[in-house]
Amino acid sequence: MQLKQILAQTSFRFNKKFGQNFIEDDAILSSIVSCAAIEGTDTVLEIGVGAGTLTRALAKRAKFVCGYEIDRSLAPVLSRTLSGVDNAEVVFRDFMRADLADIERTLGTYVVVANLPYYITTPIVMRLIEEATNCKRIVIMVQKEVAERFCAKAGTAEYGAITPAIDVVADASIVMEVGRANFYPVPNVDSAVVRIDINPQKYPSVDRKAFRDVVRAAFSSRRKTLVNNLANSFRIDKSVAGEIVLSLCGDINIRGEALTTAQFARLTSLLSQYL
Repeated sequence: MQLKQILAQTSFRFNKKFGQNFIEDDAILSSIVSCAAIEGTDTVLEIGVGAGTLTRALAKRAKFVCGYEIDRSLAPVLSRTLSGVDNAEVVFRDFMRADLADIERTLGTYVVVANLPYYITTPIVMRLIEEATNCKRIVIMVQKEVAERFCAKAGTAEYGAITPAIDVVADASIVMEVGRANFYPVPNVDSAVVRIDINPQKYPSVDRKAFRDVVRAAFSSRRKTLVNNLANSFRIDKSVAGEIVLSLCGDINIRGEALTTAQFARLTSLLSQYL
């Protein structure tokens, strides 16, 4: 039975505040699972189960799928779409309010796979990047422009604070694009799948909290120079900030958006006594 029929028969009503756009195409779902490199020994944490179509595709390949879904009204839909799937469990709870440490104790090592709406994408990714300890990989379908931001190069228009925040502990890349016509209901934008391979030893000597504070300061006002943003954010003399920036890159007029992750790591070290 097609998804639209199931939604109609269960009288499901889309909730705009949850940004619900479901996908049913088996080929696309299978490609997402392949991009996530799911193996028979893997445990998958799915955030935003939706209608369960991706959950079902994941369960065909994974050892176990634990899905979090905020919308309890999807229960009748999921009882149909996940009928006969014995290695998947749906937890009706807001993932952002759940105890991540408790989830990790239950799941052990896991891979995150999700189809995320725009409004919650960055908070979820940042929570996983900053708090998770057992996550091997994050594979998420998001709006295309968000995907481009996650994988952007320094100095480009798409480059923002989220880019080095991810890059300091992981390697991110866009692995496939999904046109808007493949979703129901059809959204206003196209999507892309981003694969984020976690590598906590990428910059092993960096203080994560300090790095985060420095990046946020650098992007606090994109129109201002890095020197001005550092001076304002950390309340240090502008001449001192200027000396630090000159020692970093030799350009006192550089803006934060031009710094690579490696430069941000070095800047964090140079600013250590002021953080």
